[in-house]
Amino acid sequence: MLQLRFLSRTSRLLVKCRQRGVHTAPLLEELTERGFIQDVTRKEELAKALASKPQGVYTGVDPTASSLHIGHLVPLLGLVHFHLHGHKIVPLIGSATGRIGDPSGRSTERKQQTTEDLDNNIAGLTRSVNGFFQRAVKHASTRLGLGKDRVEGGVEVKSNIDWHEKFSMIDFLQVVGVHARINAMMNRESTTAARSRWEGRTSGGTSSRALSSSGKLSNEGETASPEGAFGITTPLLTTPSGEKFGKSAGNAVWLDENLTSVFDFYQYFLKSPDAAMSTYLKLFTFLPRNEIDAIVEVHNASPEQRGAQKVLAAEVTEMVHGAAALDRVQTLTALLFPTSSSTSSSTSSDYSNLTTESIISAFGDSDPRLVYIPESELVESTPIVKLAKRCGLAPSNSAAKTLVASRGLYMNNIVVPDIQTTVSKSQLINDRVLVLRAGKDKLAVIIAQ
Repeated sequence: MLQLRFLSRTSRLLVKCRQRGVHTAPLLEELTERGFIQDVTRKEELAKALASKPQGVYTGVDPTASSLHIGHLVPLLGLVHFHLHGHKIVPLIGSATGRIGDPSGRSTERKQQTTEDLDNNIAGLTRSVNGFFQRAVKHASTRLGLGKDRVEGGVEVKSNIDWHEKFSMIDFLQVVGVHARINAMMNRESTTAARSRWEGRTSGGTSSRALSSSGKLSNEGETASPEGAFGITTPLLTTPSGEKFGKSAGNAVWLDENLTSVFDFYQYFLKSPDAAMSTYLKLFTFLPRNEIDAIVEVHNASPEQRGAQKVLAAEVTEMVHGAAALDRVQTLTALLFPTSSSTSSSTSSDYSNLTTESIISAFGDSDPRLVYIPESELVESTPIVKLAKRCGLAPSNSAAKTLVASRGLYMNNIVVPDIQTTVSKSQLINDRVLVLRAGKDKLAVIIAQ
């Protein structure tokens, strides 16, 4: 199986035949239509294998952090599709390979972790993966109308340290190294990236760097795949600028609400570009494809209403965080970011369903947008411009005054009329909360103490 590992800029999804249950649907066609397939080895043979009997499928997750992030979603959701079609899936934690630096196609090499950090990441990631599959499989079954027989059956997380720690260098060279071809390795993206980094550090070091990498890369031998084993690569999720998502890239959106609040998770998908709606809905949701086509058609007729983004954000958030969490963030989003803001200074929005507890729960206790201020310093006391500076919505009092003059500062979604405005007790939501907003996206939620 080692020679099936792909080191291109795609996530890996490896398939090996193993008997389980009953398979009746054209899974490979479904995965292709939904956009999960980037490349596949021996496609016709794989289609026949999937149609003939259930298979065993695994994909790897590197333990570079203690939680999954949205960059992991595409290959893991691919596994969910396999599970729902009756196949045995195995999420694999790279406990062994995580002990080795991995450039992952970047211009900088990943920093190696301490044993303690790695062990903590493995434990946390195992919990994260288990929790994700429990929720995702249950969520998917409701969208696809599947019975219990498609949902039941545990998903067992494995660790590759279980066999790698018993695999010596001699074993590796005998079993894998004999298939290595230097010219092929030197032309691969992973090797050329490593060579570019090395050349940036020292001149004349290319050959030694390439040789030192050859043992790691020799599992890419060009011999034919063993009978009954296949490899699938899925598209790599990137930012709008084309950068890979991930911890080391510094742009991860975590599935753990202690690392990324449910509110920010929901908002990320709500702000997805219009052009990506068909692709994202097919990849990240389990809605039937004909329903997705209808959603996109309606969205394209009135894209300013962001109908497709609302469906996408709701589906992914419910799948990852649950229905109760979705209810909270949808309420907050509707109240904190209404489609149109009132321009009246005397009327207020309806916050009757919003409580202090629901706000803190949705944002999380440590969210920097939650600002705690003594009530004596908030009510009929501090001018609104000073509150805006104190909450980080403006860099200075003068900048806050300019914001008010341009009608860009909002208090409970109502335009602040002048720089002398202060907060009255009646304006506090649930007697404790005040929402300040600068422009469309900068937000502070003040909690009176």
